[in-house]
Amino acid sequence: MPAIPSLGGLRGRGNGRAARVEPPVPVPVSAYIVDCAVYVDGERLPGRWTHAEAIKEVRRRRDGFVWIGLHEPDQQQIQGIAEVYGLHELAVEDAVQAHQRPKLERYDDTLFMVLKTVRYVEHDSPTTANEIVETGELMAFLGLDFIITVRHGAHSGLARLRRDLDEDPERLVNGPAAVLHAITDLIVDQYLDVTSSIEEDIDEMEARVFAPRSTVSAEQIYLMKREVLELRRAVMPLVTPVRRLAEGFTRLVPDEVRSYFRDVDDHLTTVSERVGNFDELLTTLVNATVAKITLQQNSDMRKITSWAAMITVPTMIAGIYGMNFDFMPELHWQFGYPAVLVMILGICLLLYRIFRKNNWL
Repeated sequence: MPAIPSLGGLRGRGNGRAARVEPPVPVPVSAYIVDCAVYVDGERLPGRWTHAEAIKEVRRRRDGFVWIGLHEPDQQQIQGIAEVYGLHELAVEDAVQAHQRPKLERYDDTLFMVLKTVRYVEHDSPTTANEIVETGELMAFLGLDFIITVRHGAHSGLARLRRDLDEDPERLVNGPAAVLHAITDLIVDQYLDVTSSIEEDIDEMEARVFAPRSTVSAEQIYLMKREVLELRRAVMPLVTPVRRLAEGFTRLVPDEVRSYFRDVDDHLTTVSERVGNFDELLTTLVNATVAKITLQQNSDMRKITSWAAMITVPTMIAGIYGMNFDFMPELHWQFGYPAVLVMILGICLLLYRIFRKNNWL
């Protein structure tokens, strides 16, 4: 009996020929490593480096550090780097999955820091925009002789920052902690820019809320409040990690760099206070809008009640004289009908003057 071919090596029969399943093509390093550089005495060494060659060169020299930038790698792509640099598996999992809360964690001789990046979305008016703040994520692994940055999001690029640091060797002499400070400082500066833009939007919305015949609704203010809440989620949890780095949480951050983190901590405190004020102001605007709507509804009800009262007068008189009794006053009087009309008109005019005087109409 002839042997039956294994189905594992077949994908389909097509025109009678068995098609072999090709093994998956490995993803090239360049697909997920944005840049890999070696720095010695603050200067970037020339040439292209793989992650393994770079750390090998640094440890051979016993000087300098490696800076690797990754953009949205998956578990398989980052695994090789994690093995070479000794990254903790829990931190690696967080870096791959993203959607993490800003935090600072220590794993043996490595720090893992998560930061939220923010971008202000340009729009014509804060009352018509659906999105005002766009967020991304940036993770950093900090070791004695390396820093690895993992970015999630299209707007959180570090290419310009890397070029600026390459032109400033005096900062890079302090090691990979100087790069972590530069990244944190850049992100906090972005927070300041975004809060300034949001402050202008809130001022415009406040002016519209208290303007006569305002068209701003509570839903529009809640939308702005939601965007401020998204910014708050990026800013507030970062206060404690930055303060810990400024207070000497780890020896991976030398004293020369700690003093710079104190400046970042001051800026971050300013941002957090402004964001807190935004939330309180928007809550006040919501209450003011609801109160304004309530007042408008009360005014409308007064107008409706006034007109209903004036309509009641002719309705009541017509109802009385519509009853079919033989003996009714002035029923056969020649001037009865015009007299009733004049009386109705007089009572309605009197009510109208009373309501106008009381600002009901």
